[in-house]
Formats: sequence, structure tokens, C-alpha cells
Amino acid sequence: MRRALAASPALRSFATLPQHPDASEAPKTSRPRTYFKDKTVAPFSDFVATSSPAQALSPSDAYALKTAEVGPAGKKRTITRLPEWLKTSIPAGNENYKKIKSDLRGLGLHTVCEEARCPNISECWGGSDKNAATATIMLMGDTCTRGCRFCSVKTSRAPPPLDPHEPEHTAEALARWGLGYVVLTSVDRDDLIDGGARHFAETIRKIKQKKPSLLVEALTGDFGGDLDMVKIVAESGLDVYAHNVETVEGLTPYVRDRRATFRQSLKVLNHVKEVKGNEGIITKTSIMLGLGEQEHEVMDALRELRKANVDVVTFGQYMRPTKRHLKVEKYVTPDEFEMWRQRALDMGFLYCASGPLVRSSYKAGEAFIENVLRKRAGEKAAALASEGLGKTVALDATKTQ
Repeated sequence: MRRALAASPALRSFATLPQHPDASEAPKTSRPRTYFKDKTVAPFSDFVATSSPAQALSPSDAYALKTAEVGPAGKKRTITRLPEWLKTSIPAGNENYKKIKSDLRGLGLHTVCEEARCPNISECWGGSDKNAATATIMLMGDTCTRGCRFCSVKTSRAPPPLDPHEPEHTAEALARWGLGYVVLTSVDRDDLIDGGARHFAETIRKIKQKKPSLLVEALTGDFGGDLDMVKIVAESGLDVYAHNVETVEGLTPYVRDRRATFRQSLKVLNHVKEVKGNEGIITKTSIMLGLGEQEHEVMDALRELRKANVDVVTFGQYMRPTKRHLKVEKYVTPDEFEMWRQRALDMGFLYCASGPLVRSSYKAGEAFIENVLRKRAGEKAAALASEGLGKTVALDATKTQ
């Protein structure tokens, strides 16, 4: 064979065989079809927030839910596309976002912003500087002992033990950031005798030791209904005690873990007021909309919260974190959120943050509560100063007589 190849100069002079003269007329073989190359897909702007939409939509068009078919031929499925008001920017963040994330990882801390996939993470972490940023620290690890059907936090019956250095590390991180207001939350730790109440309280005390002017909000669980544990946290020096009822009473067994009940949450919020007094602390809760709740059920929930002397309530849109969680029954419009905000204020709540992307620790509510707390502190200082001045005048008058 080698001799035959060497004897043929035509074969030696070509790197490839010459094309057959009739090759262009030969039928072309069809390549396999691919979904992304052969189908027209939605533009990238449909998946992220747009500051300048191509054209304004009428309210009826804007609020109408749109569907789309996705998947290869023969396996297509219909999905509901997010309304325009629920699209958020990709959480790339700026330098401040990166600094906060670096501090958290360096100290081994967790945030509910990341674990619960909050849509506001770019807005809260990416402030112009650390003073303008907000992050919700999640204490006692990233594994919960409960399995609520709306939450994407990891669950286990036996989570890792508590980190004894976490209170000090948390206080150190917050001292670095120089914040004026911070939110602390935690996973549920039913495996612990006290539910983690003493660990929570120790963290708050260390924060106050390092920076007494820092206002602290604690978003706690229900501690299995043990009101003595609620008292431990309430008396730790915090400024705002938050505990979420999450949904209306009728949906609670289907949305939350069966160990959490609507009435139990009301007892927690009410007991905080009994321990600290109406003016001694602010209580706060949050309700998700879009789970199938009815209007009268939401009104009943608000009435019960007012009976428990809750000061602040927030409303937000439930967003399905994964396919394993509850489906969204309804995307509530911004107009409806505004309606609930006004109703809450009319019922006597001190403040209400209500919107599709509002979450229980949304920074708009924190800014308002911060102002309220500082105003109350100023009024108390003025009252004490006035009382002291009155005693001084009375003493001088006695001496004169």
C-alpha cells in the first residue's frame, strides 16, 4: 500500500481529497434541532428590571399575568412569567456589597439575605457606604429544625452545635460596619433546651457593649411557646422585638411547620409587651400575600395583631424559592399592597411597609422605626431633665423660705 501511495503524485499533492464535481447538488443532511438556536426566546430584558421600558402599558395590560411555553418539542410546559413589578436587578453589587460579603465569610457568619434568597440583597447590601447598608445576620447556624413550606433554609433534626464565639464575632462585624440599625434573626433550634434564647440574648448584650448607640431588632422564632424564653430575649437590651405570623390563621397549618401556630405567635408578641410595657419596646410582624388568603382573613389577622398591641406590620409577595415549595396562588398588584398599607394605618398600627418586594427586615421600615426610637429616647431625656429641673427649683424655694 505504501508503494502505491508513493507512486501516485496526485494523492501526495493534496492534503484532502478534491471535492466531487456533483457534490454541491448532493442532498444536505439535516442537523439535529436545538432549542436555543432554532427557537426565538424572550429578550434578556424580560428577566431583569428595566429602568426605561420600551413602551408604557395600561394598568389592565401591566397587571395581567402572562404565560410562556418552555422546554424542547414534545416536553413543553407552561410557566407564568413574573410581572414587571417583581423583576429585580442581578445581585452583582458594588464594592460595599463585596466588603460585607467578605466580612461575613471571614467571621463565619450567615445572613438570611442569602439563605432565604431575598430579592432585595443588592439594594440592602449595595448601599453607597457601610452606613447606608443593611444586612440581616442569621444566628445559630444555617440549618433549621423546622420545615416550613415557604422557606428555603436547610432543615435537619440534629443541626450542628452552636458556635460559642458567634456572639463576639457578630458584635465585631457590626462594629466594623458602623451601622446605626441592625436586624438579628435565627433558625429555629428545637433541639436546644432553651431554643437558643440565651445565645440570642448574649449576642445582643455584646453588641450593646461594643456600641450602645446601635439599635437592634431581633426577629425570633416562637421558642416552642415557652414564654420564659421570650422574656429572656425581650430583656436583653434590644429595641425592636419581631416575630412573624407569616400568613393568615386559616392557612397557617399548610404554610408553616405544624409546631408553629397563629395563636402561639400572638402569645409571643403579646408577652413581649407584658414584659416591657407598651412604650418600652416596639413589636413587629410580617404577613406574606399570594398564598391563597381571602380579604376577610387578612382583616381578621390584622384585628388580632392589634389586640396583641403589635406596633408594626409589613406585607410582601410570597415568592416560590424552589419547585419543592408552595406554589404562588396570586401575584398581588402594587395597588392592592397600597390598600393594605392604608388599612393597617387606619387600624392604628404605628407603621406599615407594604409592597411586592418588601420583606420583614426591609430597610424602609427600619429607617422609620429608628426615627421613632430616637424620638422616644429624646422625649424621655427631656422629661427626665424637666423633672430634675423641677426638683431643683422646689429645693431652692424651700431654702429661700
